[in-house]
Amino acid sequence: MSILEAVNVKKIYKNRIGSAQVEALSNINFSVEAGEFVAIMGESGSGKTTLLNILAALDTPTSGEIYLEDKNFSNIKEKERAAFRRNNLGFVFQDFNLLDTFTLEDNILLPLVLSGTPYKTMQEKLQPLAASLGIDSLLKKFPYEVSGGQKQRTAVARALITNPKLLLADEPTGALDSKASVKLLNQFEKINQDGQTIVMVTHSVQAACHASRVLFIKDGIVFHQIYKGNSTKDEMFQKINDALTSMLSGGEDNE
Repeated sequence: MSILEAVNVKKIYKNRIGSAQVEALSNINFSVEAGEFVAIMGESGSGKTTLLNILAALDTPTSGEIYLEDKNFSNIKEKERAAFRRNNLGFVFQDFNLLDTFTLEDNILLPLVLSGTPYKTMQEKLQPLAASLGIDSLLKKFPYEVSGGQKQRTAVARALITNPKLLLADEPTGALDSKASVKLLNQFEKINQDGQTIVMVTHSVQAACHASRVLFIKDGIVFHQIYKGNSTKDEMFQKINDALTSMLSGGEDNE
């Protein structure tokens, strides 16, 4: 069953006087099944970040539709978008987006505070989630007192605390060293195995190897896709590299 669907999505940006246009997305079509872990890759300027912003309801397409469990984003009024994002979507950003004046605990609980969740319920949600991510002993610390990997795991906890239908990640390993990256990606895999649907934008082949499917964006369209299936991470690494090489050389998608 599809939890997310993009149908004929186009995004055109105009300059201030409207005389010049840049087509960031020309015709995007794809769906994501419930419980999938999908990575989106593409060169800089390919449109992948624009697409993620539209999936996150942070931007709107010029034309086309995005559906989350058959609910059309375009039918959501602007004043209701923040509540829609908070109730349905979780976000993990490259630069963590944590508040330095809040403890890790307060950062994680912020979405629940904003939605008026009772304190007892917040604590019941917090403790097992923090333990599963290995940050339960750090909750009273501030972001500037912990490592990059611990900050990112805090950001993941904040994204998951609302039990989102869809977890969106924008270059989640971009600010991490290799050891912290591997640990985070392994946790993403575990979260996905527990049933969480994930869509991740990344430029890292290593990160994309953890996904069950990889979509490649080129010139504003879905140019190619790869399913992991029974492939090992090494085999997936080679498949992704081959696909990226084909894209750069102007090869055609034949799958």
